[in-house]
Amino acid sequence: MSFNLDKVLRPHIAGLAPYSSARDEYTGKEGIFLDANENPLGSATPENWNRYPDPYQTDIKVKLAAIKGCRPSQIFLGNGSDEPIDLIIRATCTPKEDNIIILPPTYGMYEVSASINDVEIKKVPLTTDYQLDVDNILKAVTPYTKLIFICSPNNPTGNLIEKKSILRILESFSQGIVILDEAYNDFAEEPSFIAELDQYPNLLILQTFSKAWGLAALRLGMAFAGEEIVKILNKIKPPYNINGLTQKLLIENIDNLNFVKESVTILNDNRLKLVEALELPFVLKVYPSDANFILVKFTDSKAVFEYLIAHKTIVRDRSKVVLCDSSLRISVGTQEENKTLISLLEQFS
Repeated sequence: MSFNLDKVLRPHIAGLAPYSSARDEYTGKEGIFLDANENPLGSATPENWNRYPDPYQTDIKVKLAAIKGCRPSQIFLGNGSDEPIDLIIRATCTPKEDNIIILPPTYGMYEVSASINDVEIKKVPLTTDYQLDVDNILKAVTPYTKLIFICSPNNPTGNLIEKKSILRILESFSQGIVILDEAYNDFAEEPSFIAELDQYPNLLILQTFSKAWGLAALRLGMAFAGEEIVKILNKIKPPYNINGLTQKLLIENIDNLNFVKESVTILNDNRLKLVEALELPFVLKVYPSDANFILVKFTDSKAVFEYLIAHKTIVRDRSKVVLCDSSLRISVGTQEENKTLISLLEQFS
């Protein structure tokens, strides 16, 4: 593959001198620290938080690489997946000149981040069965297309995108970077594309600790890519983008893989039971899902949504999203939460 990252980056980024923090200049953990203007007296809490955290989250990446089957140098950590989404747009897309391609219905932050950065957005809708329209995606590519965003399992539809279609995009789009958002991959039977990183230098994969790991409040996202791309993300990120408390809590959670596996098993089983229970007269379709949510089409989604809200049961109205008319997105809850939902729907009229 003839992928050249320097040609994808905005001209000034390759030679940009990044901010050098105190922890860049001295990476040791022992010594008298008089280099970062911190408060040497500690904090007004039982545990001290007066020292800046590791700017590159080294310990986390070592542990994560072993779990994910990649090298620590292929990992970037951000404040949610939103941070690497924003950074990769800023690194590659010249405002008012370059463009990105998104494939609606899909995760809304791709469009928001591009709009914030004044980058043109080209939209190529998915097919009616929520798969990639590969021919039209490739036709939409111009000399100024830098990024193509693919979400699999897709949000809000829940389905996996066919691997052969993703591979075709990767193999055909060497002028830019393909961002594959795998936020819900833990719930799917298909393996992650992380194993393909060395074969496709134009691939960047997004994952998150917010779903199966149960750490949404920490706002910690993962990006996996070749070392060249990760170096660029590290170059342009804020110096200490992942705070010390988040790093500490993640280290405490990251070894508990049994929790993740058990959560996936329970939630996938709850999803199957929820789908079966949604065989109701006013439910037109429950779309196949490989995620921890389902997309449901109703005869009157607005009425159902307002009825559920009135009973303090909150779902997501996706009826105004392209190809999702009259549909609600429902997260899979606990058994009791799902029973309450179904009980309320059975009383709906």
